[in-house]
Amino acid sequence: MTTTLDAAAYTDAIESTGPPWRERMAPLIGGGGWLPTLAITLLAGLLRFLRLAIPRGKIFDEIYYSCDAQNLMRFGVEQGSKPNNPHCVPSGQPGFIVHPPLGKWLIGIGEKTFGVNEFGWRFSAAVAGTVSVLVLIRLARRMTGSTLLGCLAGLLMTLDGLHFVQSRTSMLDIFLMLFVLAAVACAVVDRDQVRARLAAMDDEVLTGWGPSLGRRPWLIGAGGCVGAAIATKWSGLYYLALLVVLVYVWEVGARRTAGIAAPWRATLRRSLLPFLGWLVVFPAALYVLSWAGWFHSSNGWDRHWATSQNATYGFLPDVLRSWWHYHSEMYGFHSHLMSKHPYQSHPFGWLLLARPVSYYYPSGIGPGEYGCQVQSCSREVLAIGTPAIWWPSILMLFGSLWLWISRRDWRGLAVVLLIAASILPWVPSDLHKRTMFLFYALPAVPFMCLGLALMAGWALGPATASFLRRATAATAIFFYVSAVIVNFVYLYPILAAQTLSYADWHKRMWFSSWI
Repeated sequence: MTTTLDAAAYTDAIESTGPPWRERMAPLIGGGGWLPTLAITLLAGLLRFLRLAIPRGKIFDEIYYSCDAQNLMRFGVEQGSKPNNPHCVPSGQPGFIVHPPLGKWLIGIGEKTFGVNEFGWRFSAAVAGTVSVLVLIRLARRMTGSTLLGCLAGLLMTLDGLHFVQSRTSMLDIFLMLFVLAAVACAVVDRDQVRARLAAMDDEVLTGWGPSLGRRPWLIGAGGCVGAAIATKWSGLYYLALLVVLVYVWEVGARRTAGIAAPWRATLRRSLLPFLGWLVVFPAALYVLSWAGWFHSSNGWDRHWATSQNATYGFLPDVLRSWWHYHSEMYGFHSHLMSKHPYQSHPFGWLLLARPVSYYYPSGIGPGEYGCQVQSCSREVLAIGTPAIWWPSILMLFGSLWLWISRRDWRGLAVVLLIAASILPWVPSDLHKRTMFLFYALPAVPFMCLGLALMAGWALGPATASFLRRATAATAIFFYVSAVIVNFVYLYPILAAQTLSYADWHKRMWFSSWI
């Protein structure tokens, strides 16, 4: 097993003339690399927890999710709240909620632990954002064979503005992103284990349909994580479909490399049941389990719909028919969400950062307010990605496709598909004028950073590359990372609600569409 810890391991793997197939099936890298991993993760955590309780009050959709989380902790199910009520005093009536409960349960853990205050309802989001950096570093390290490139990917996500803001806001998207990323990481580990098991088998076993692969704990983990993603927001379904395809294709590729005849059919014959069990049935079971509070409660929305409507069709119990009807109402809400919003945007403009979302902007800040020392000041939380990461990612997508087409490198295609799964499914909704926002693309951020790290590895070249190539690439990467740091620091005041003079705030509004 190769244990190279520098950036050359990735390009060595894709530019080699081809070692024996058993060597090619070995993972690129072994254990280790934890010290730099934890250092980057600590930096991410410090940035996200520093001034977490600022701004005061509930910003943007926190007004919904913090109350839902509080009511889940009180009653086990979301409840309606009295109008014009900042303290989430329940109205005594069920609340119609349009997203599954898991993300709100996680927000509620923070409120239960630290109180119903800004730090409490943002705590779990900050934890999720910090943990996601750690997961990305380990995923990128495994996929590239390089601790350096893994840490590069993690550092980029640490310094992404949209990831930063969502890690400090009590909304669902940061949990969706974490679960999707964790599911992909588990699937990649499963891929490595499948290949390692086949490489360790004798030739006589690798005949006919080939062997079954035994227990696959990381496949179970992938199913559990993608189930948690769906139990947070339904858009996790896009990643479930993609994950099923990726895991299947990866196993086909492993069986083909091992010389098994008809690898497509062999994979179906040997692994169909694990695929269905752990990537379909298990996520579905977890999704249903996330609704346990609604099933147990007698005061959830539509909880007794089937009984009141005398809906006795079919063989399902009343509670399941009511639950299904509730889901049909949720689907109807999402399908007809066409109300205009000043910060809505179109999917084709997300990578361009055409229209970010302002979560917080108090008007009329004068001298003495919020530390303002000039005639007019601004404070804002603007949900926007770091341009030095997002704009180069557009070119990175073309580079990743080139790696796949020219070198048959599976990583390039995986990055493109994982980013596309965050954007392309929303395009048909755009044609129907559905209200959408930039933060819907948050699950793409870790894979954008992963793709940029892959491009850095390709630029550095293999260990046998010329000194000039490696020195030039290293210099370019240094200046690029420096530009990302400067860009993030420059935007930090409008990401974290720091008080700026109006003139300084306006300098950071590079385009009129950012205002």
